[in-house]
This record gives sequence, C-alpha cells and structure tokens, in this order.
Amino acid sequence: MENQELLNQVSAKAQEWLSPAYDAETQAEVKRMLEASDKTELVDSFYKDLEFGTGGLRGIMGAGSNRMNIYTVGAATQGLANYLNKCFAGREGGISVVVGHDCRNNSRKFAEISAAIFSANGIKVYLFDDLRPTPEVSFAIRHLGCQSGINITASHNPREYNGYKAYWEDGAQVLAPHDTAIIDEVNKVKVQDIKFQGNKDLIQIIGEDVDKVYLDKVHGISIDPLVIKRQKNLCIVYTPLHGAGRTLIPRSLKEWGFENVHCVEAQMVKDGNFPTVVSPNPENAEALTMAIDLAKRLDADIVMASDPDADRVGMACKDDKGEWVLINGNQTCLIFLYYIIKNRIATGKMKPTDFIVKTIVTTELIKAVADKNHIEMRDCYTGFKWIAREIRLSEGKQQYIGGGEESYGFLAEDFVRDKDAVSACSLLAEICAWAKDQGKTLYDVLMEIYLEYGFSKEVTVNVVKPGKTGAEEIQQMMTGFRANPPKEIGGSPVILVKDYKTLTATDAQGNVTPLVMPETANVLQFFTQDGTKISVRPSGTEPKIKFYIEVKGQMKCAGCYARATEEALVKVEAVRQSLGI
Repeated sequence: MENQELLNQVSAKAQEWLSPAYDAETQAEVKRMLEASDKTELVDSFYKDLEFGTGGLRGIMGAGSNRMNIYTVGAATQGLANYLNKCFAGREGGISVVVGHDCRNNSRKFAEISAAIFSANGIKVYLFDDLRPTPEVSFAIRHLGCQSGINITASHNPREYNGYKAYWEDGAQVLAPHDTAIIDEVNKVKVQDIKFQGNKDLIQIIGEDVDKVYLDKVHGISIDPLVIKRQKNLCIVYTPLHGAGRTLIPRSLKEWGFENVHCVEAQMVKDGNFPTVVSPNPENAEALTMAIDLAKRLDADIVMASDPDADRVGMACKDDKGEWVLINGNQTCLIFLYYIIKNRIATGKMKPTDFIVKTIVTTELIKAVADKNHIEMRDCYTGFKWIAREIRLSEGKQQYIGGGEESYGFLAEDFVRDKDAVSACSLLAEICAWAKDQGKTLYDVLMEIYLEYGFSKEVTVNVVKPGKTGAEEIQQMMTGFRANPPKEIGGSPVILVKDYKTLTATDAQGNVTPLVMPETANVLQFFTQDGTKISVRPSGTEPKIKFYIEVKGQMKCAGCYARATEEALVKVEAVRQSLGI
C-alpha cells in the first residue's frame, strides 16, 4: 500500500476524471479503480503524467494520467499544436504536420483524433491512409516541408502498450529545447482545452504518393547493384511481426532486385494483439521462431524481421555448422558499418569527409574498424534523435554514411532521421548477396571481422522495476553507483568512470577530465583494465534499469568463436556477480 498522502493525491486526481468532460467508458474505468480495495492500479494509473522520454510518449493503454488514452494523446497533441502555433506564428504557407501510425490496438483511432486536434488548431495535416513504417513518417516530414509530425506507436513493446513519437521539422525526434518546452505546453492543457472537433478541409490523406518517392530514395543507397544482379535468387525469409513492415519491406526488396523473398504469411496479418508471438520484439529469439522454421524448410540464406513500426531489424543466419543463429544488435550494426566502409572504399565512393555514428553503449569494435580505415566515428547518447543531431550538425559539410545502436536500429541514409528497417533490410540483403558472391555467409563475414579487429561479447541485462516504487528503486541504484563506484568489476580494476550527469571522466588516480556532450544524461560507464565496458542507464521508455556489458576476448581462428564466446560469458557472469544483477 502506498503512503496515505500519495493515495490522497492520486484519488483527488482520479476524481477529476469523473467529470462530464470525460466519456462514460473512461469514467466507469476510473470509478472501478477508485472503489477497488487494492489501490495499486489506481496509483500506477495516476501517480504521474506520461512524459516524453528518449522515444517520446509511451505507456500502457487504459484510463488515467499515466496511461495512453484519447485524453493523454489529446493533451499531448493540443500541447504540441499550441507550441507549433507559437514557434511558427505568421509562417507563410501556414503550419503543417504528418500523422502516421502502426498496427497496434487504438493506433488508428489515436492517429485520427490527433489529426482532428491539429486541424482544429489551424494546422494542415498529412494523414497516412493506413499503417506505415516510422522511418517513412520521418521522411514525409522532410519531403512535404512540414514543421512537425507524430507517429502513434509503442515500437517493440508488449501488446498492452501504445505510444506517441513526436518529430520536429528536420524529421528527427524532438530534442532540447523543444522537448521540455512541449512538455510545459502539454502540462498546461486541461481536458476542456483539447479541441477534439477537427476541420476536415485541413486533413489530406497521403499514401502511395509518398511511398514511391521514399522507396526510390531507399533504392538509391545500394552500394553494389551488380552483386545483387548476380545473386538475385538469394533466398530471403522476412517477417513484419504483424506490423508496418508488411507495407514496404517486401516491395523494397523486390525493387532492389531480389526475386526469391518469402514472407511468413501468418505474421503478414495486421494485428495489434500479435497473436503468433509472446512479444513483437525482433531482439527476442522467440519472435523469430516461425521465420526460422520457414527458413529451414526453404534452406534460406537469411532471416530478417522488423518490429511493429518497422524501425528495428533483427536477423538470423546459418553458422559454420549450418545451424541457424541469431545475430545480436551490436553484431548487426558492426556488419553494416564494416560493409559500408569496406565497399565504399572498394567502389571508390568513400570521401575523406565521410563519417559514421554509434551510441556510447554500442560495441567499441566499431571504433576499431573506423580507426583502421581512417574514417571519423562519433559517439552519441542512446536514441536515434542524437544520431540525427550529428547528421544535422554536419549537413552540407560532411557526409553521413551510416550509424546505429545496439538495440537493433540502423540508418544507412540521411533523407530519414530515425532508424529505418526498410533500408536496413534491403541493405542487409545486399550484404548477404555480397557474401554469397564470394562463397561466404553473413556468419563468415562476422568471423572475419572478429579475426581482423578483435573479439568482444556484449550482453544487456534489464532489471525491471515497475510502478512508482520501481522508479524510486532505480533512482536509488543510480545514486548508489555514483556515491560508491566499484573499484573492481569481474576481478579487474576499474581504471575509468564516465558520469554523463556531471559530464566528467575520472581515472583510477582521481584525475578528472570533462566529457564533451550536448547535454547531461543519467548514464554511468565503468571501464576496467581488461577492456571490459559497463554502461548503466534507466530506460527512457520502460520501467527498467539497463546494464550494457561488453567484455573482450581472444579469438585466433574462425572455428574458435564458440570457445571465445564461452570464455566471454564466464567473464560476463563475473561482472554480474560484482554488480549484484
């Protein structure tokens, strides 16, 4: 039971939701929570308001200020509309936004309500006719010259979630100062302020007209079209996991020249209940079960999967024994950047000003590849809005050629400003074709990278702490690590601590140097003498604290991968014991 003061606060907040401003269904749901003997659900639903995190607004669907519903979505949209009308007041041609959505329950409803609210505030709306990938929404904002845009999606979260990604005029998710300024506007909105009655004259339905331009641009990033011509029969298995990838990814693969693409039919069905998977997350082996079964029957070359809003890509390929294995997000990002660098150099496309980007929690092997090939690599915070920021800062001066993060996101182009599974799946197929053209598999390519640049093993540990008490526990854990940073981890001395909240790096002798980053962040990193890197951060979108562990190992031959992995996992376990996770 929560303390009485908190209970009084949430009860008072919930009582406001019993006013006539809220519909009967919502009032009934709130009343049920108020009358329940166990107040846990009431507290979790009302103890705070949903806020923009690293991925925008995201939460469980239901009644309450801390839930995704037409009122929290409505307040977010009204607040964003108010902010746009302030920022772009008097703009010639007016203000316009793009509204998209994924396959989730209520996604179309939330998208249509948001479109109505924008239009009621005098803002022109380009509303997609049906579900579309997140990257296409980002593309459409730039393509149509809009000032903002939103996508209704909870990405790869479980089925009970939905979310709201907000974008700025550069097609990237909202950064400071706009993010906090929008939150301020949203917090001012009362339910009676939300203009639900739209202006149909200001809503324009878009679809194929944008699809075609976007897919043409995606096709333009192919590095070696000739290798695809030689390997057009590459056997590809793809699943959209019931989501938005079904609209464009098979079509993109066809446009690139791949003629032997097989979709998992049961998962090509649009369904927000995700009936064939436990969770629609391509990071999870379980989500790829049906695709791998089909791949075995077809003796396929590659399996690829996109999440519900088609910004993340997961993949599997055959190992040296012909067994299907999953390639994790760090390995995927590594393969992408290795191929882009190696083949841009080989085809004479690489320029001295080209650069790549990774996030601070992503494998350090990428830096080794960049350094050896004399390519600039930049580190940024977790979240593709930070990669988009690097692209924006160098626009017209340097060329971005690729960037990614460990959480299965990659962006191979600059005309989109968010991770893009449409282009990633297409480029992944090209990499597979390039490998096959040399009598190799993607697994062989990965082994070659390890042999040339060194071996590392990355494991992410998610410690889930739901609700208000969980949020407090996560805060206490971060405070504890800061107050008493570990002196050794997994038997190796800690030689460097980076604290992105204070933007300082402290070595074992106590010497402090500044970290140059655009703003502070609640992230800690520990580096040990044996090359281990541990990053700790609370998730910006889910009730958990994340530990990203990367350990170095020895791999002297392609057949030594299994042993190197075993030895690395022993190290990872020692790290977990040290950190108590």
